[in-house]
Amino acid sequence: MKRKKFYLALFLFLLGMLGMLSILTMDIPLPEELVSILEEKFTPLQVKLLTLVNPTILLMVAVLVGTLLYQKVNLSVPIIEKVVGIKQESPNLCEIAIYGLLGGVLTGMLLSILGLYRYISPTEFELLNSSLHLTLAARFLYGGLTEEIFMRFGLMTLMVWIGAKLFKSTRVYVYWTGIVLSAFIFAIGHFPVVFQVVEKPSLILIAYVLIGNSVGGLVFGWLYWKKGLESAFLAHIFTHVVLVLAEKVFL
Repeated sequence: MKRKKFYLALFLFLLGMLGMLSILTMDIPLPEELVSILEEKFTPLQVKLLTLVNPTILLMVAVLVGTLLYQKVNLSVPIIEKVVGIKQESPNLCEIAIYGLLGGVLTGMLLSILGLYRYISPTEFELLNSSLHLTLAARFLYGGLTEEIFMRFGLMTLMVWIGAKLFKSTRVYVYWTGIVLSAFIFAIGHFPVVFQVVEKPSLILIAYVLIGNSVGGLVFGWLYWKKGLESAFLAHIFTHVVLVLAEKVFL
């Protein structure tokens, strides 16, 4: 079993690294003073690679924590578990796909509606949007895979495990506490970029970033709990598919 768990961890780490490398396809926003210092010693590609060091370490920690704890709180990675031999029964691929697709489409539609904020404060939105040139590869691979390994498999699993220890149970409220906390932390994690790009962001912008990034986390967290991590992967990817299509239509 230890060997199979190692294979599971390796599989997820490689998926996460695939998403991590997709960041190389975009311009990474960094403080100008830091860029000027780094570019004196490194090429632009080397600077990008350096920015991946800390996220790669966090990815390793997330995979390790998730692998050690996910079964203790009855969470699952059904397809990969089957592939590496942890589980013998075949997962319900149709159900995983349908829930992932529906979750992603509904989340994408809701976020597209929330995106109407741009018409309330177009200057702030344009400033924020112009600093983040997300490529399709980064959206689908980093967002759909790496962020889910970070936030669901790593952080949410840890939160649920801590809650189970504190309350000595795995009741519904323990899972929802983990889902909400991990979604909220993910949203808060976007604030440094916002304050870096917009000197004095309005309360509307802060609320938009907080709510917009929390909504998806709630849906993806529920899917991880109920249908497995792969369903959350699919939902996150299809959320971006809907958002990309919405941008083509309305922009």
